[in-house]
Amino acid sequence: MKITHIEVTELRVPGWEGKTFDGSYDNCIVQVHTDEGLTGISEVDSVPAVIRAIVEAKRSHTHAMGLKSVLLGRDPAQVETIWDEMYDATSYYGRRGAVIHAISAVDIALWDLRGKALNKPLHSLLGQIKRERLLAYGTVYPLGDTPDAVKANIDRGLKLGLRAIKIVADPFWRDDVDLTAKLIRTAREHVGKDVRLMVDAATAWSKAEDGLPLMPLFKEHDFAWVEAPLPLDDLEGHARFQGFGVPIGGGDLGLTTCAEYRQMFEIGKIDIAQPDVTMVGGITELLRLAQLAKRLGKRLVTHGYKSNITIAANLAFLSQHADDEPCEYSTSQSPLRWKLTNESFPIGADGRIAVPAGRGLGVSLNERTISEFRITQ
Repeated sequence: MKITHIEVTELRVPGWEGKTFDGSYDNCIVQVHTDEGLTGISEVDSVPAVIRAIVEAKRSHTHAMGLKSVLLGRDPAQVETIWDEMYDATSYYGRRGAVIHAISAVDIALWDLRGKALNKPLHSLLGQIKRERLLAYGTVYPLGDTPDAVKANIDRGLKLGLRAIKIVADPFWRDDVDLTAKLIRTAREHVGKDVRLMVDAATAWSKAEDGLPLMPLFKEHDFAWVEAPLPLDDLEGHARFQGFGVPIGGGDLGLTTCAEYRQMFEIGKIDIAQPDVTMVGGITELLRLAQLAKRLGKRLVTHGYKSNITIAANLAFLSQHADDEPCEYSTSQSPLRWKLTNESFPIGADGRIAVPAGRGLGVSLNERTISEFRITQ
């Protein structure tokens, strides 16, 4: 089997201007086609036009070329070898950031293709399956600035069947700790003791002093973790969140490759790596990161706020992961979140979603959605 074409498709919901932090309203689909009629699919949580350029760029020299130059004519079964060659071929202008996002997309598509060629689900290629259903957790944003608003917004997640909910910090939290305490207390009392709560600081805190006064509140109300407390470059600041009895997660805002995560582990002292499979380097690098985290005694909980393609990849990985970690379940209202694949992942009464059993990722593209939201070149 040989790779004959790499197809990059840009999608965008009409009218979307990108003025809020939600990457579900545009998308970049990558398909790896072969001479035997099999196609691997993936998506990437990045800037679609940039990904297209990285894939399609003409060769500049031996360490600066587009990914298509590496892939055409290759045997797609050599997934790990191809990853290393893509990394080397882009090392002059890549090694981190958007180039790794593009490599991630190709890598996921190659794993999907491998599963289809072998007639096996992706999870069976990654290791021994340990769980067939995983707890789903979803983000509620905005949380609101009154107790009634908090209850109403959390109810949106509960109505989906979520038994684990991540709330998002607002900048005003750092200015009014008493109000913040009231809102956090309301959230915990509203969901009860049996629903997991997490908090994502996202971009609300610019320095450690913004978030540190709130850490005792998260401990008091039994939060499972505090995510992305600071901008990624502030490694030392991340380390200051240790010692409060609440695990600290990081990396979901853009870390790529094990090299960056090693620094976040060792300098930032985070407890939980939160890689996005479409950004960290795909399935291949995610597996390597899992090994690194295990050696260092750290946890790994995948990030994913895109479509069912990313959810399928995360489910396959988490189903065989050493620890029973929850799977992020995007609650975005974008049609690209819900209609991009023909398959869906309903949340059961137990708050869990089933690991797909189909070949490869176990999902297929909804061509009507692709046609409706495609950006023509």
